[in-house]
Amino acid sequence: MKKKAVVVLSGGLDSTTCMGIAEHQGYELYPITFFYNQLHQREVEQAKCVAAHYGVGQNHKIVDLSYLGQLGGSALTDPSIQVPTTGVDEDEIPATYVPARNLIFLSMATAYAEVIGAKKIFVGVSAVDYSGYPDCRPEFIQSMSETINLATKLGVTSDADDRLSIEAPLMHLNKGETVKWGLELGVPYHLTTSCYQGSEEACGVCDSCLLRLKGFTENDAKDPIPYAQQVLR
Repeated sequence: MKKKAVVVLSGGLDSTTCMGIAEHQGYELYPITFFYNQLHQREVEQAKCVAAHYGVGQNHKIVDLSYLGQLGGSALTDPSIQVPTTGVDEDEIPATYVPARNLIFLSMATAYAEVIGAKKIFVGVSAVDYSGYPDCRPEFIQSMSETINLATKLGVTSDADDRLSIEAPLMHLNKGETVKWGLELGVPYHLTTSCYQGSEEACGVCDSCLLRLKGFTENDAKDPIPYAQQVLR
């Protein structure tokens, strides 16, 4: 039997690349997606398409975390806060940061993993081409990996080599390197969305669009999703 892996699947480029990586490594995929009243709710529908592409729609969990959006504090959940379109400034945490998002997501993914008997949790965070989010750093992932094994039955009853682990294969890759890996694996980027605006056509100017387009440009490849406009070509 294949070993099982939970994949935190947003429907975006990075998490879908992680789906491709986990599949390539031979894992049976169990994606988990979160609805948190995000303005770009279209990503949830795209996550469903990605799960169907990999033939694991029956394993796909969509978790309602509406309360996270109700808390506000982010341009991704509060329409009164403008989504930045000035490019990424790694010296500042941008308005698109959602308080404690990955902390909560990985906690829920841990619960799913423990229930189904998975030992791996894949998450598409990167500390290179990212928007300055504190919950995308290796220090956080390392700390969370330790915490989930202190907080679960599986963690406290298993040998050291058989405990839960969080896999962040994109952690030290820039967006170009991530796209290169995904293209080599045949990742269905045409099914993904990265735009913070959430429209059918990506805006092409928000921080997430700019990073994504940069990744394809560095590979001399065309991004297969439609854009309203493109600063990078």
